[in-house]
Amino acid sequence: MGSFRRRGTYPLQGQPPPSFLNVGVAYLLWCAGLMGICGLQRFYVGQPVVGIVYLITFGLCGFAQFIDLFLIPGMVDQRNTYLKGRYLALAEQAEAPSSTPTPLHRLLQVAKEQGGVLSAAQAALYTGFDAKQVEELLFEAQRLGYAHVFNDPETGAVRYQFDV
Repeated sequence: MGSFRRRGTYPLQGQPPPSFLNVGVAYLLWCAGLMGICGLQRFYVGQPVVGIVYLITFGLCGFAQFIDLFLIPGMVDQRNTYLKGRYLALAEQAEAPSSTPTPLHRLLQVAKEQGGVLSAAQAALYTGFDAKQVEELLFEAQRLGYAHVFNDPETGAVRYQFDV
């Protein structure tokens, strides 16, 4: 349940793990059924439709409410497993973008490796992208202010100066 908390590290930076449900709280909500408000435990474990049915039917005349007395630990465990899985899936999604750089990011990396100045041919050679994609990336880099175009003073060739 609380393996993230024990180690003190969270897969999502800046976000603690989800609050896990507590069996004791679920039993307290179940006790509200003794006062005529049945089904609160079902809302707590993420089953709002069943909770509404319990509210309308007084826990199916008390029978289903009584049965929940024995089902609560399993329902809480099931919900906690779901919450933990969702949290871990979000953590994987958060890590994915950094593992696969965008084409523009790759172009910027190449520019940095080459001292900040590239020709279109060099960009295509070092990135492995086709000429049309390189042209679009260079245009995008200019539009975003990452690069500006100039002519090489010796050869007159078009060069792209990157701010990296």
